[in-house]
Amino acid sequence: MSLEAVPVSVRILDKEYRVACPPSEQAELVESARMLDQRMREIRQTGRVVGADRIAVMAALNIAHELLLLQKGHTQGEHELAQRLHGLQQRVGEALAAQPHLDASPETV
Repeated sequence: MSLEAVPVSVRILDKEYRVACPPSEQAELVESARMLDQRMREIRQTGRVVGADRIAVMAALNIAHELLLLQKGHTQGEHELAQRLHGLQQRVGEALAAQPHLDASPETV
């Protein structure tokens, strides 16, 4: 499998772009281009933003904002999970400490 970048054609807002990427990433590139095209079309349809470059900037800002929200939610979720895990570890430790100590000597039959 070649790791060399190959040109891939994508169409965004009725304009074709050729982008070089590794063959293993072509599907993601095409999907990303579709998502960007869809976002840009939605922004253009509102009629509040004029010009392809401004539409592209607005779409990029919206996508970046969504990414930040996802990252913050992921970080917050990890923090909550760590707190719950710590609480469970404490409870297990307390439960084990309350148990009478088992005889450490080997059993004989």
